[in-house]
Amino acid sequence: MTASIALPRILRIGGGASRLAGEVLGQLGLSRPLIVTDQFLVGQGWADRLRDDLATAGISARIFADTVPDPTVASIDAGVAFLREADHDCVIGFGGGSPLDSAKAIALLGKHGGTMAGYKAPHVQDEPGLPIIAIPTTAGTGSEATRFTIITDETTDEKMLCPGLAYLPVAALVDYELTLTKPRRLTADTGIDSLTHAIEAYVSRRANPFSDGMALLAMQAIAPNLRRVCADPNDLPAREAMMLGATQAGIAFSNASVALVHGMSRPIGAHFHVPHGLSNAMLLPTITAWSAPAAVVRYATCARAMGVADDREGDQSAVARLVDELAQLNMDLDVPGPAAWGIDADRWAGLVPLMCEQALASGSPANNPRVPDASEMADLYARVWG
Repeated sequence: MTASIALPRILRIGGGASRLAGEVLGQLGLSRPLIVTDQFLVGQGWADRLRDDLATAGISARIFADTVPDPTVASIDAGVAFLREADHDCVIGFGGGSPLDSAKAIALLGKHGGTMAGYKAPHVQDEPGLPIIAIPTTAGTGSEATRFTIITDETTDEKMLCPGLAYLPVAALVDYELTLTKPRRLTADTGIDSLTHAIEAYVSRRANPFSDGMALLAMQAIAPNLRRVCADPNDLPAREAMMLGATQAGIAFSNASVALVHGMSRPIGAHFHVPHGLSNAMLLPTITAWSAPAAVVRYATCARAMGVADDREGDQSAVARLVDELAQLNMDLDVPGPAAWGIDADRWAGLVPLMCEQALASGSPANNPRVPDASEMADLYARVWG
């Protein structure tokens, strides 16, 4: 079977890579960018620094900074309106997953029009919108290297998964120095997000030799360094490894897929406004334990890549170590469960049927080694609550 592999045309990786935006735009023949970011990065002066770097290269840019966490249809529409006020030839996404996802959606609708609901899965949008340049500021989403965006329909509380080559950035500038000021909670949540990407890409039914290689490299980079960066935010080698691992994990799942953890995670984020990496972390140990019997060898290989088991151990023992490690990681990084996060038990239980429906509709659970039906998924949501 032939695997379909897609990557950004240009990847600049390493300390200071974000300062090369003007040079990269020049390589691509682009000169009228819209920077899509958030108010935090404006307030910290990072967005102005990016605009100044572009000005030094002779490029004038405008800034749209009204993105929101878990971008909504309304926030995207506002960005599209801002884009159309000038003659932009590309969009630069600058920030964490929300600004990057927003940039992708704005670049698409700015060219093709319509509504995001018209582009959600199972629709696949390969015809490109405006070119996207991605500059991530967190080591987590991997969005700088993926062909997906996720936008929330605030009228239905549905996180819409929108797939296709249209969302794949033409260039990504991956600069770990941008992560040095990130707080511990954000560092932990985005780090577990990237680890989840790598594990799910490796066990996915759509995995292939290329995605396998990237997923294993990502696990090898992330697993020994996640606790380190949470303990010491100025641990530069660990920060660099985490940023590289996040991009490798993004490449892996963009060219394989995510699976059940992500399918079940998106509705939790949409209905209860739990940050995406945190909702993944809440689910990861339970879903891994449930899924592992259908792919023991694959999950055992994950354990060995993460350094929690070695080749001398049998596969069943390695999988047990993996599940224990994921649970211990959540404890070490103070990951709260749904109740500790403050979610009302009755509201959670009442929304479980809708969350199951939305998870299944996204298509991600079908990529899992063990595919649940709605009743099995409801039981898993109950276990995660417990």
